[in-house]
Amino acid sequence: QVQLVESGGGLVQAGESLTLSCAVSGRLFTSHTVGWFRQAPGKEREFVATIKWSTGITVYADSVKGRFTISRDNAKNWVYLQMNSLKPEDTAVYYCAARYGSSYTETSQYPDWGQGTQVTVSS
Repeated sequence: QVQLVESGGGLVQAGESLTLSCAVSGRLFTSHTVGWFRQAPGKEREFVATIKWSTGITVYADSVKGRFTISRDNAKNWVYLQMNSLKPEDTAVYYCAARYGSSYTETSQYPDWGQGTQVTVSS
């Protein structure tokens, strides 16, 4: 099992940037994929981005491609989500999640989740 703890959320204005961090611990292997998901009020949790722990290969949702960047620090076991040009529609609770194996966009494929961090973008 993998434990994940998110941090870095907050209130920003549209167009500004914010970086989220996810501390990863536990039984983390090179074959793991770690991802960011988000859930806006009244909506289902949705995929944002994933990164393969061993290769660093990334996958992004179309809605954030070109604005968000996911990265990891293998030595310190951290995953980051750099968010630029934020929009009000990016407002959500952002979750870090992990699974053993390939990247999937479906939340049901991820057994391990953090508690989430709130991001609010004002217009």
